[in-house]
Amino acid sequence: MARAASAVKLAAQNRKARHDYLIEDTVEAGIKLVGTEVKSLRGGKASIGEAFAGDQGGELYLFNAYIPEYEAANRFNHQPRRPRKLLLHKREMDRLLGQIRREGVTVVPLSFYFNPRGILKVELGLARGKRKADKRAAEKEKDWKREQARLMRNKG
Repeated sequence: MARAASAVKLAAQNRKARHDYLIEDTVEAGIKLVGTEVKSLRGGKASIGEAFAGDQGGELYLFNAYIPEYEAANRFNHQPRRPRKLLLHKREMDRLLGQIRREGVTVVPLSFYFNPRGILKVELGLARGKRKADKRAAEKEKDWKREQARLMRNKG
């Protein structure tokens, strides 16, 4: 996903997903929301750390994403953890659903962001779970790169 940092406003990010999963591919999708959810997301208090996408009636839905209630809305508020429909082209949806069923991959949301037109998008990642040893190796490599950069900076 190559997107300009200045034109995009990040609403929520799942930083733990890149630690827990090996992200094989990313897909940008729209999401069907009600008005109070959009207003709440503009406040930036959403959490997608435990969220995942799955099949429900041949469509792709986002489950367990927490979007808090909007305080200014009284009785017209939304449920914070309701399933939300993901908007994808039919071919992309069929590909994702096929990979979920066949290969045992998980579709996790990596971030919610507002594009330059102000429309909320979801960056989905096709993820395969990492083992504990893989996580340790990734952490060791990250520490080594940090140490290398520190040595090079101190050297001159």
